[in-house]
Amino acid sequence: MPYPDYPIPADESQRQRDLERLGVLNHPGDEHFERLVRLASTVLETPIALISLVDGDRQWFLAHHGIDSTETPRKMAFCAHAIAGDETLVVPDARQDPRFCTNPLVIQDPKVRFYAGTPLQSRDGHNLGTLCVIDRQPRHFSSSQVRLLEDLAQLVLRELELRRLTTVHPVSALATRESFLEQAEPELLRARQAGENLAVLALELDHFDQIKNRWGLQASDRAVVDVAGLLRSQQCDQDLVGQIGDQEFALLMVNVDLATAMERADAIRAGISELRGVFSASGHQLTASGGLTLLAPADRQPLDALHRAERALFLAQGNGQNQIAEILADPLEAQSALE
Repeated sequence: MPYPDYPIPADESQRQRDLERLGVLNHPGDEHFERLVRLASTVLETPIALISLVDGDRQWFLAHHGIDSTETPRKMAFCAHAIAGDETLVVPDARQDPRFCTNPLVIQDPKVRFYAGTPLQSRDGHNLGTLCVIDRQPRHFSSSQVRLLEDLAQLVLRELELRRLTTVHPVSALATRESFLEQAEPELLRARQAGENLAVLALELDHFDQIKNRWGLQASDRAVVDVAGLLRSQQCDQDLVGQIGDQEFALLMVNVDLATAMERADAIRAGISELRGVFSASGHQLTASGGLTLLAPADRQPLDALHRAERALFLAQGNGQNQIAEILADPLEAQSALE
């Protein structure tokens, strides 16, 4: 028997945007969040507790206690119903609730009977997911327990905001330099094991200080946001993108050869030159220089490849800007080439 469709919030596109800007999707295992779900499970006496983020057609668990799953389809998610409102959703017995009685999560493992989920609301008022507790037995949930769950949800939101401030650039909402390198680490290991190439592009806006000094911070921030949007549009599935300086960006391209990486890098450079801002009326064109490298056998960490890409960037800037240069040699040889 089919189960009812889940509600789609009216602010779905803005909600999804805020969720992506958190920079936590697909990066589980943070001990701060794991500790909070263990605490929720203990104090509310439920075998299962989750921090669930509702992303596209799935719910993904930032932290989970009591089950091994890391995600479920959104159409099965109790949390997809919880984020449709602003109050804590309490389901005393899922088998008696027409919204959930035919749900596979109720009929099959983990055999959910009781659910309570408090929406996790972004600073802009969009519900990103929930802190929820689950039991395999029906139960009553008192008003004091609801308040306790809501208090714990506020701790989750505070931790998410702290993480956002340290891992997401405040202007572009891209990963910061530290966060970009942290996310690149497992990709480097995975690529080595799979025998795949990784390419790193370091990109810096040319004459950026002129825009800031002549047209002001609002114009320069708008340029950064537009470039970030362009980079996001050029991402493939496993690529990583970050803002690693005031006017510098990085793109990690997964499973590409040099020719493909160079083609993509030059397309990004050309795309930047087509962006328009308040400065365009005065004849100023936004351009960028880039440095490209491939992962080398001697690279022990992503920073090694990024440093080499930045050396290639310096070459491009020294050769007249608005171009892409590449360095594939050992970093020491690359340094010699600049001297």
